[in-house]
Amino acid sequence: QVQLVESGGGLVQPGGSLRLSCAASGSIFSINFMAWYRQAPGKQRELVASVTSGGKTNYADSVKGRFTISRDLAKNTVSLQMNTLKPEDTAVYYCNAVHLLTSYWGKGTLVTVSS
Repeated sequence: QVQLVESGGGLVQPGGSLRLSCAASGSIFSINFMAWYRQAPGKQRELVASVTSGGKTNYADSVKGRFTISRDLAKNTVSLQMNTLKPEDTAVYYCNAVHLLTSYWGKGTLVTVSS
């Protein structure tokens, strides 16, 4: 079992920045994939960014150049630095981890981009 707890969401003005963090606990060995997803009201959940245990990253086209995912293996955390935020980035952001072929999810943290 893996437990994931997100933090760092909130209200920010367009053009601003936020940093989300996700702390993993439990059977954290062999977590080979961690990611951030988001779900806006009335829309499907979508992949925002991912990072493998080898450090390979992947980003949705809509956030490339603005968001950066990073993973700290020693602290068992994954972070998402979000810059130049837009109103369309408003969503609940979920942390995801894949461990031994099982996908685990956090409860989500709300990010609201509004003036």
